[in-house]
Amino acid sequence: MESMGQELPTSSWKSEEELIAALRRQEDDAYEYLVRTYSGRLLVVAKRFLGQDQDAQDAVQDAFLSAFKAVGDFEGNSKLSTWLHRIVVNACLMKLRTRKRKREKTVEELLPHFVADGHRDQVEPSWAVTFDTAVQSRETREVVRQRIEELPESYRTVLLLRDIEELSTEETAARLDLSVSAVKTRLHRARQALKALLDPHMNSGY
Repeated sequence: MESMGQELPTSSWKSEEELIAALRRQEDDAYEYLVRTYSGRLLVVAKRFLGQDQDAQDAVQDAFLSAFKAVGDFEGNSKLSTWLHRIVVNACLMKLRTRKRKREKTVEELLPHFVADGHRDQVEPSWAVTFDTAVQSRETREVVRQRIEELPESYRTVLLLRDIEELSTEETAARLDLSVSAVKTRLHRARQALKALLDPHMNSGY
């Protein structure tokens, strides 16, 4: 469990407990401090899911409104930043459910192709790093982010929740109202498609 006693930089509150108490008293300066401190990092999360700046900004605004309403129920079992992170992810998922779908490539168009004997129709490139390292590495993070955005939305969301947000399969299924087996299938195909998209960028000469 994460400690709630973390020192807060340049604020009127010496700990998260004091800030949360001020939020529960509905003090304006506490609200302003929360937005100023966390809006940037929450916007980064929202952009991963929604891409479009306006949609991401709307999701962050919705998340703060939800947090302000629910702060009285916050039990302090995690850091405030972790709690806000969960709220903004939920706000993004709600927005994804309601916004109009745009024309996307199917996941089949992105998956590697195989011939009758089960081998790929093209030689699989040799990567200089492992798939997991490429996803997490600072040097390759930007190209990975760009390729993730090319995945169909339903597959991209599963991959983001499992591999980036590090939710369990069961948590991901509950968030998306899917079966566990559907999450596993979508995640497997999303990883395959992402690897195929990354192949030209991750060869041994990268």
